[in-house]
Amino acid sequence: MNRLSLAALGTSALLLQACMFSPGMNMDTDRLIHEDSAEESLVEMVQITPKVLAQENAVARDRSVPAQLLEYAPENYRIGPNDALFITVWDHPELTTPGGQQQTSSANARVVRDDGTLFYPFIGSVEVAGLTQEELRKIIRDRLARYIEQPQVDVNIIEYNSQKVTLSGAFMEPGFRAINSQPLTLLQAVGEAGIDPKRADLSHLSLIRDGEVYTLDYDYLTSNPSEVGNVYLKPGDKLHLALNDSRKVFVMGEVERPSALPYSTSRMTLSEVLGTVGGPSPISSSGREVYVIRGVEDLQTQKATIFQLNAQSPSAFILADQFEMQAQDVVFVGAAGITRWNRFVSQLFPSAGILGTAVRVGSDYNDIRNDN
Repeated sequence: MNRLSLAALGTSALLLQACMFSPGMNMDTDRLIHEDSAEESLVEMVQITPKVLAQENAVARDRSVPAQLLEYAPENYRIGPNDALFITVWDHPELTTPGGQQQTSSANARVVRDDGTLFYPFIGSVEVAGLTQEELRKIIRDRLARYIEQPQVDVNIIEYNSQKVTLSGAFMEPGFRAINSQPLTLLQAVGEAGIDPKRADLSHLSLIRDGEVYTLDYDYLTSNPSEVGNVYLKPGDKLHLALNDSRKVFVMGEVERPSALPYSTSRMTLSEVLGTVGGPSPISSSGREVYVIRGVEDLQTQKATIFQLNAQSPSAFILADQFEMQAQDVVFVGAAGITRWNRFVSQLFPSAGILGTAVRVGSDYNDIRNDN
């Protein structure tokens, strides 16, 4: 056996091992789909085409403002417990400012009790909860008329404490917001509380009203023509702006900067994702192997979907710019063939010593034979 024959034997051993290993960062889609029967497969491969984009957009959730929220029309403010009132009886300072005119209005205010009643001189305890300012003014005027000739009465609310809405989540100033005589809109409440741009998921603003939860895409509604400006808040409403902790897209494979990308807006496209991480590697990536892996909650009843984009196609940029990502999507860019082979060789470098060993054995064998 000569040196060449032994070298060939070593090469054959190396190639045999090559058949037993995966060639690096490459998604073996054939194995994913065909390893089991189609019914038992965990994934469904879908080529990104204009038709697929149209289907995806058709099943997108309705982002309009729910009709139930638009039906509510605020009425005149009604007095409630803990509201502070300043009651003026003209020409009767002893009734208007019992603490003295030198005191502030708040010091002379009359606070509605927790049970909704208010004590006032001459007329005693009055049920005021649920009354408007005008209704209370008439009651006080009519009852004082028994003791004062033609009393001139005015009622003002100087502290609104009974009707509130609650804001929680990714607001700069979460907490309570009082509803006063001026109707409070959803946009006003969010504006006053301020949005934390680093923590907020602008696509998920929840309004909880009377036990019902309404989810609003705040980013979409404020970026496009909508009726969100006509949504008024009702006493007892709760606004919760979700955090974007779980709203991420994971990018891996042959890209310049693999990373987890958080996003707070309602829309992020595949082209934006690839652009943010520097795009597919021009040296090692395969233009045909750009995948978006979208999982499901229950793999026993549903199939995960793997969308494939052929980035070598002239229309790829248009398709990528229209393909909308979803939270927790995984973008994977596969490696080019030569890159996979180079990685495989480097992974099996110790095994490549078989070739060197074979060459050395052949050399020693020939030297011994020549000496004899």
